[in-house]
Amino acid sequence: MANAEERRFEVLRAIVADYVANQEPVGSKAIVERHNLGVSSATVRNDMATLEEEGYITQPHTSAGRVPTDKGYRLFVDRLSEIKPLSAAERRAITTFLDSGTDLDDVLRRSVRLLAQLTRQVAVVQYPMLTNAKVRHLEVVPLTPARLMLVLITDNGRVDQRTVDLGDIITEEDVTRLRTVLNAAMAGRRLNEASARVAELPEKSPGELRDALIRVTTVLVESLAEHPEERLVLGGTANLTRNVADFPGSLRQVLEALEEQVVVLKLLAAARNPGAITVRIGEENEDEQMRSTSVVSIGYGRDDVVLGGMGVVGPTRMDYPGTIAAVRAVANYVGQILAGR
Repeated sequence: MANAEERRFEVLRAIVADYVANQEPVGSKAIVERHNLGVSSATVRNDMATLEEEGYITQPHTSAGRVPTDKGYRLFVDRLSEIKPLSAAERRAITTFLDSGTDLDDVLRRSVRLLAQLTRQVAVVQYPMLTNAKVRHLEVVPLTPARLMLVLITDNGRVDQRTVDLGDIITEEDVTRLRTVLNAAMAGRRLNEASARVAELPEKSPGELRDALIRVTTVLVESLAEHPEERLVLGGTANLTRNVADFPGSLRQVLEALEEQVVVLKLLAAARNPGAITVRIGEENEDEQMRSTSVVSIGYGRDDVVLGGMGVVGPTRMDYPGTIAAVRAVANYVGQILAGR
């Protein structure tokens, strides 16, 4: 029985491979001709009948061909014993492209472009979540004698710039004192703790610094808060329109869902461990608008700490091994790049 089950899985694997490549229902004759299974057409037809009965493949119309169902894709993905690694040239291209990113925004934009090009699907990257972030440094730069620029740098590579109008002139010596006081309160602390410490500073500060500190800390507390509207980069949406037939009657719904950040953030919510791939196929997606898609997602980060999620959205008729390899490779490099900054 085990041999029969293995053979049926090989038939399913052949149907998935051919259907993903050609977008045409696959018949027993084509399987025998294209795949060296070592069995007759009659045996393949019997195996296809069993696979159809068990819900792994279906007949879209009266032709002899079959296509995989969501259940069939799920079995195929679960049984992927090895993911074909990217070639050395592909890995070099990824490293070179991402390494030349100038800052966090640029690295994430490049990641999205790269993922969309590699997979020919929609790519999405979540900005590093601030929940676990710590303040690395606050730079205080005088723009004019009465105006400062604050540059908040976190340990996950996020940089937030704000300007503060002081309403009064401040000396260079007082700017230095401000910088020292603020960094003493914030550096090395998680954002919520840093926010609480900063909010207490005006009460404890010397009188001549109090007015400036009130204005600076008001801006800083706002900077330290989460900004969900800034947390996603999306690219390659036009890739979905290449094969409208993959989304019968639902492509518009999918495009509308992708515009809603809440929906996309939910798609990445399962990405909790760096390097652990999650694949949601068709009906497994919570959001009804996304039921004709598959989502391959992963957490990126460093030292077992997830900074954010990334992944691709495409039709269920997807090159799963190639997509998983690309998503994993890009996530790995982004984590390494941010760890080095």
